[in-house]
Amino acid sequence: MARHLSWRSYLAALACLMAASFVVCPPGHSKETLGDATTNKPAVAEVLIDTAKIREPISPYIYGQFIEHLGRCIYGGIWAEMLEDRKFYFPVPADKDIWRLTREQARVLAASPWKVIGPQGTVEMVRQNAFVGDHTPQITARGDGTAVGIYQEELGLVKGRAYVGYLYVAAEGKVAPVTVSLSWGQDDVDRAVHTIKSVGAKYTKVAFKLTAGADSGNGRLAITTNGKGKLKIGCVSLMPADNVDGFRKDTLELLRQLNAPVYRWPGGNFVSGYDWRDGLGDRDRRPTRTNPAWTGIETNDMGMHEFVRLCELIKAEPMIAVNTGFGDAYSAAAEVEYANGSTDTLMGKRRARNGSPKPFGVKWWCVGNEMWGNWQLGYMQLRHYVLKHNWVEEKMRQVDPTIKTVGSGEVGNAGERSWTRGMLISCADHMNLISEHFYCQERKDIPQHVAQIPGNVKRIADAHRKLRGELPSLKGKDIRIALDEWNYWYGPHVFGELGTRYFLKDALGIAAGLHEYFRNSDIIFMANYAQTVNVIGCIKTTKTAAEFDSTAMPLMLYRQHFGTIPVAVEHQAAPLDISAALTADKKALTLAVVNPTKDTAQLKLNLGSLKLAGQAQTWVIAGDDPMAYNQPGEPRKVDIREAGATDLGGVVSVKPLSITLWKVAVQ
Repeated sequence: MARHLSWRSYLAALACLMAASFVVCPPGHSKETLGDATTNKPAVAEVLIDTAKIREPISPYIYGQFIEHLGRCIYGGIWAEMLEDRKFYFPVPADKDIWRLTREQARVLAASPWKVIGPQGTVEMVRQNAFVGDHTPQITARGDGTAVGIYQEELGLVKGRAYVGYLYVAAEGKVAPVTVSLSWGQDDVDRAVHTIKSVGAKYTKVAFKLTAGADSGNGRLAITTNGKGKLKIGCVSLMPADNVDGFRKDTLELLRQLNAPVYRWPGGNFVSGYDWRDGLGDRDRRPTRTNPAWTGIETNDMGMHEFVRLCELIKAEPMIAVNTGFGDAYSAAAEVEYANGSTDTLMGKRRARNGSPKPFGVKWWCVGNEMWGNWQLGYMQLRHYVLKHNWVEEKMRQVDPTIKTVGSGEVGNAGERSWTRGMLISCADHMNLISEHFYCQERKDIPQHVAQIPGNVKRIADAHRKLRGELPSLKGKDIRIALDEWNYWYGPHVFGELGTRYFLKDALGIAAGLHEYFRNSDIIFMANYAQTVNVIGCIKTTKTAAEFDSTAMPLMLYRQHFGTIPVAVEHQAAPLDISAALTADKKALTLAVVNPTKDTAQLKLNLGSLKLAGQAQTWVIAGDDPMAYNQPGEPRKVDIREAGATDLGGVVSVKPLSITLWKVAVQ
């Protein structure tokens, strides 16, 4: 993911403008509009579906997803930890504003969120015997009966919900009893309390479970003592008790419904400054770092083991990106060995010591991210980077020859000087797929807004076909495209950094983009919607709720119901986007229509010799307002609705601002 939208934003916007202007409908289709100007009635457009003309099967990997350590994608979205800076990376108390606003008005952590209970000087940061990192907070209790300690507020609590946590504590003197309290109001009765009766000189882990007595958006966790002595707090954790192996239960359930086959991780720009070894071992002892590419801090609570476990829980394949920015070939090869090596290898033994004797068996590996961009950490000229790519990829394959690698590409508009062209000339023997990315901004005209996504997919596919015809290095090779970042990217950051909200009109564009993937099934093998949760994501979360954003709906609808063998479609119904496919067993036909207009469309299907065996099941995503959106904790405004049986033998109506999918058995 690109960090800045300066010159790249201009080029992307230009590309989107071109796409919206010139690629409103599929290749070979006219741009004739619907409707009768004299009667004001919708004209009936014929749609020819030719099942004798089929394309290569649609790869299930086009329904992939991408998550990055950025904003509230992992922490605050997928991972269940409720506390900020739980390992005390920042000094307590804060010496500046705790939060700062990004340019897009997203709030990000800038200093310690922990506050002090007691007089000035009660808490100091000590380096000696620090639990993790450079320092640990030490609380001095004077023995005069005054409660002193630290607290963190702004916690989201739900009445009747249990919360589990723990802390590591060590003491000098008689600081016990130590009290851990969870509060949802101002009075003493508005809190649940756990008492630690004794604290020794060595750090000891103490677990607790507390239940909220009321809903609160400003809950507080406090750790206090009124004894005499010094209390060190190594780290603290607090999660909802229903977390699943550290993941939010509500988010996890949505991820399962989304049913994406593959997840790309950990970045994105993040990976070019990420040391994967920071995410190994005891989570409480893993170092906290500043996020190398974005804002805030990285606690390293979610490393490779947790990512692989997430993929297991949601039945998806892991796809790991290695660092070719500040990283090196040895580190990349060691990462592959850690993931896939037997316990006879150095890294395999280390993985086993960390709790996973069985290899993870990660097949998909991205060799770098957006290394063509000057915002990328470790950016270098193409003539140098091709050497690094080949070096890194060779070392990775020496460890595990069975892996599938993805090179970092950008076909752009540079023609003879494009990064993709150079990579395919110099690195074609060192990749299985080549990556492309695109993001689109907002267009006020709804059909043009929608058309940007399929327009960019087509632009990239066409450019790669042209390269296949021109480059001798590609003879006898079939290096297909992994469009492993694609989406809209615009608007205010409502859900944290890059936490943009999506609308019905964006869902229409995502559906049209899927149609273009189907039309290019011969050259596009994988696509990873970016990013899954909060950060330009199709799932949005608050502190206490999670919900599908509008763009999740077409991803789920097509993943579950659309066929896998694309068939030829011809029509003169632009700006409608129409796609059809047979199911894998060829026993059913699926047909999908995206109507980005505010008018009802009338279609007459011409199926040739194909005979239908009954009426079609119908699913619709539609609404009157193109700006309709879903909000966590509130009823959905954009949803998939079954619309009953439809007779496709006559004229069928397509609602305004809609995605309609039919599935019908064939004889």
